[in-house]
Amino acid sequence: MLKVIDSAVPLACWSCSVAHNPSTLFCPHCSKIQPPAAGDYFSVFSLEPRLNIDSAGLEHEFHRLSRKLHPDRFARATESEREWSLADTALLNDAYRTLKDPLRRTEYLLKLMGAEIGEEHSGKERRDPSRVPADLLEEVFELNMQLEEMRMEKMTGAEQDSTLHDGLAHAKKRFDGLVADVDRDLREQWAAWDEGNASAKQASQKQMVALLDRRRYLSNLVREVNETLGV
Repeated sequence: MLKVIDSAVPLACWSCSVAHNPSTLFCPHCSKIQPPAAGDYFSVFSLEPRLNIDSAGLEHEFHRLSRKLHPDRFARATESEREWSLADTALLNDAYRTLKDPLRRTEYLLKLMGAEIGEEHSGKERRDPSRVPADLLEEVFELNMQLEEMRMEKMTGAEQDSTLHDGLAHAKKRFDGLVADVDRDLREQWAAWDEGNASAKQASQKQMVALLDRRRYLSNLVREVNETLGV
């Protein structure tokens, strides 16, 4: 079952005037559809903000709400209700796509908490040497040399060096493993954030921001190798 939260109820239903949660898609009293929710994606599903969630429960609730919001149900409703069904459906879909994906869910929750995440906040290109994690400096330097050599071979039409190809394939496997390590560390931080007090959450948030940045960098490296190898 989804774990629901007790929220303030500052809004009144347009139909029956009973107060309800501002993120409620349907009035709990008269069941009338409501305008698009003003809350966050978690509250669309009546979930408290957490990183470990019941995925099966989320999917079940998504399908239940999708059926209730289907436009066919509002064929004879008012124009406003028909518009709300479309807007609420779009909101529901966005919320579901974000929360069902562990990484997108993590980034979304951290942004809700005020964290600055992503390339738009780093102000640096993915190949900027200053962004290379300190423990990977030598490996990344060697990888970039191999990538440039492989690209030059392709540009000149030279016979492919099997040793170079194998070296890039080995590097890809190595960085894939490092991505998996980051994912494991992130899962550990989910529990620390979910169960921790305010101080623990702040420390965990800082760790997750760093882990996500590391993962983004590693994923970009893997993508470059895949593109160069043509896989």
